[in-house]
Formats: sequence, structure tokens, C-alpha cells
Amino acid sequence: MRKIYTKGGDKGTTQFLSGKRVPKYHIRVEAYGTVDELTSNVGFLRSLDLPQDLKAELLDFQQILFDISGLLACDQGKHMRLLNPVKNSSIEQIEKAIDRMTDELPPLTKFIIPGGQQEVAFAHVCRTVTRRAERAIVRLADNEEVNENIIIFINRLSDYFYTLSRFISKIKNFEQPTAN
Repeated sequence: MRKIYTKGGDKGTTQFLSGKRVPKYHIRVEAYGTVDELTSNVGFLRSLDLPQDLKAELLDFQQILFDISGLLACDQGKHMRLLNPVKNSSIEQIEKAIDRMTDELPPLTKFIIPGGQQEVAFAHVCRTVTRRAERAIVRLADNEEVNENIIIFINRLSDYFYTLSRFISKIKNFEQPTAN
């Protein structure tokens, strides 16, 4: 029987694909770990009561996030060639999704207070985890090379979740609370 645990991290370190061991708080681990957390949160959002087309779209974005996690886990270029890069078409896909939903929404006049209905509230959770992932990735990019499309995609993804929260409110006929 093959065991899932390796005991390699028992002393607070983890290993990159290159074999290099680093502390589990390493900036690269923080970046791909936060993207992994985001991917799981998107999976939870996808499990809620949403139209099938939105669930399919979220699954597409989860796949891209999975690829981003892998890319961020690579500390050397030779392993990156084995992974799917974030393509311009992925950025275009998310922008089209944002535009499609925005076209059906009224203009914003006040700040939205996250919460209310479960699907709406969880879209906001995904938005804030996306922002945290973005901060970690940008911090990593200040020290090491990170593909620009990763940063762009993650930046757009937070806009997507904000727009999605508004769109879900509209299709469920729920008025999100706003700041005074």
C-alpha cells in the first residue's frame, strides 16, 4: 500500500519540484498555498445553488487556478515546461464573463456590504481569498520571476467574484446591503 504521508514536512519544511527544501512559510509556498485555498473555496461555491453555466465557468477557472498553483510551485524553469501556462485566452475568457454579467447589472452607486444569501456571501469570500493570493503572488514576483499572465488573471478573478456576487443577487432577486 502506498501511503499519502511522507513525513518530509514533519520538521516544518516542504520540497519544491526541483528537490529544494524550504520552510513552509516560504513566500513561494504562501503564494501557491493561497491559490490552493482559493481553488477549494471556488469548489465550495460551485457546490451551492447556482445555474449550471456558472458552475461550468467556475470549474474552468478552477482548472486555471490548479495550473497556476503548479506553476507557482516550480522554482526552476525546466519543470514549468511540463505545466499549462496561463494564456491570454484565459484572461480574455474571464474578461468576457465579467462583461457579460455587468451588461445585465445596474450601475453601482454605493459600496456593497458582503453577506446576505449564502451564494452571494461565498462569492465575496472567494473575492477576498483571491485578493490575498494576489498579494502573495506579487510579493513573490518582487523577489523571483513570475509570469505576468498569472498576476493579470488573478487580478481579473477578484473582479469576477465581485461581479458574480452582484449577478447572483440579481438572478436570485436578492438585494445586497450597501454602505450608507
